[in-house]
Amino acid sequence: MSTSGNGGVSAAGVVETAPAEGADGRTSGVIATQSPPAASTGSGPSGPPPRPPTLSPEPEVHRPPTGWGLPLAVLIIGMFMSILDTSIVNVAIPVIQKQFGVSTESIQWISTSYTLTEGVVVPASAWLGARIGLKRLYIWSLVLFTVASALCGLSGDLGSMIFFRILQAIPGGLIPVTCLTLLYRMVPRERIGAAMGLYGLGVVVAPGIGPTLGGYLVEYVNWRLIFYINVPIGILGAMAAVAVLKKFPREENKPFDLIGFLSIAGSLFSLLLALEEGSSWGWTSYPTLILFAAAINLMALFVVVELQVKHPLLNIRIFAYWPFVNSLLLISAMSIGLFATLFYIPLFLQNAQGLTPWNTGLTLLPQALTMMVLMPLAGQLYDKFGARWPAIIGLLLTGTGLLMLSRINVDISRPELIAGMVVMAAGLGLGMMPIMTGGLSALPADVSDSGSAFNTLVQRVSSAFGLAVMTAMVTINQAQFMADRSALLQSSGADADPRIIAMQADGPSGLIPLWQQLTLQVQAQAYSNAFLIVGCVTLAGVVLALFLRRGAPATGAAKPMVH
Repeated sequence: MSTSGNGGVSAAGVVETAPAEGADGRTSGVIATQSPPAASTGSGPSGPPPRPPTLSPEPEVHRPPTGWGLPLAVLIIGMFMSILDTSIVNVAIPVIQKQFGVSTESIQWISTSYTLTEGVVVPASAWLGARIGLKRLYIWSLVLFTVASALCGLSGDLGSMIFFRILQAIPGGLIPVTCLTLLYRMVPRERIGAAMGLYGLGVVVAPGIGPTLGGYLVEYVNWRLIFYINVPIGILGAMAAVAVLKKFPREENKPFDLIGFLSIAGSLFSLLLALEEGSSWGWTSYPTLILFAAAINLMALFVVVELQVKHPLLNIRIFAYWPFVNSLLLISAMSIGLFATLFYIPLFLQNAQGLTPWNTGLTLLPQALTMMVLMPLAGQLYDKFGARWPAIIGLLLTGTGLLMLSRINVDISRPELIAGMVVMAAGLGLGMMPIMTGGLSALPADVSDSGSAFNTLVQRVSSAFGLAVMTAMVTINQAQFMADRSALLQSSGADADPRIIAMQADGPSGLIPLWQQLTLQVQAQAYSNAFLIVGCVTLAGVVLALFLRRGAPATGAAKPMVH
């Protein structure tokens, strides 16, 4: 048997000395015992991956098995508020555009500015949490988000609205990462699935319920209320966080990796801007290509820097863990399906079927309620069976629902549309959180903050990238379908359609109804192709889901670490 400066190693297990936080916030030494890793209940690829030697363990802290329910509820409030704001605003954009009297290209910067700022802020969230403390960062983020929301509601022109949206996006990018890191510090390993199931109410349900709530407020009250609604929630959430959340040790002297931050911030800014504006600028235009080139080169610089510095901004060595990488790929596929539905279905309902924002929101409500019911159940399933089977079933249902939506047409009934969205939502509710939990649980707890940051980044970037690719594909398909269908309409010659000749007799305005009908049919057909492709990609993810770990998580398999 050999010994080290801070613990002894024996055949029975590992005994380490670890700092624990006392009631006064100070750190004292305690003894924690870790049993040898238990054998995996799965076989083949489902076994635990080897731990790369480059990630050194840090001191562990005792994590109580009880008393985490109320703090988790506080985190869900903040998470729900920050995610809700990303979808509820989209419903109000047409009304805001009319009131401010600006162009469509200009008004889109209300959403674009938020997305770009959030992408820049997220990489710094792990360092901020370690430097000033997770509890303090969460509280100040809630306060700043609340103040910025009130200022957005007071905006009198587009310029001030964009500025306040940027201010709002700063805490909006910090809250998700901070919440996820706090969750993994508070909840015992054997209950992490149940906790993540509840946490998923903010991650997935909030975007689903946003159009319904936003549609009601815009149509029957006032668009400014979509921002004011955050004020009482934020105040109550901040007060509850002060009273309920516990402090965690912080690293007051941890240096800031400025070069790493500038490189990844510049890369994400360039990438997101290219994805947001590529459809209007042109995907092969010089500005778009320059932004893509800058994003690639800056990301390469970030990787080089993070592998060299002593205190990296984000530990990219976590990508050596295949279960984590696998979970990111599957989450990306499911996120694209979710946000494609939230983006294209409201457009179709309002443009093709003439529904109001409120009725559009009601059509989307059943899928949000489905996820709300199944998310907690998915967490229980993960704690009992692991991630593999909930993920497989979830991906199958999500892909099936998207294929059902690929039957979309101008005359499709609302029950048929709702059925497809509900099936897809059932898959998201069952699969999303087990996949995310299984990936993050495969990481050592001393890099959980980096895992949380990358998890949030991948969800944001994959959603933006997926929508950009789908929008480009829809645009190309619409142009092609319009040309093909127009060629079939004969307005002269022996095969001329008498109905078209009759319309032409009324002058140019006589052809407007035909053009409108043709446009709607082409739009529906292009959306159908988009849902078909996304559905097939999601179903293909079942193959990757087979590599997820099965069986209940071992309670002693990982140690909770702090920084």
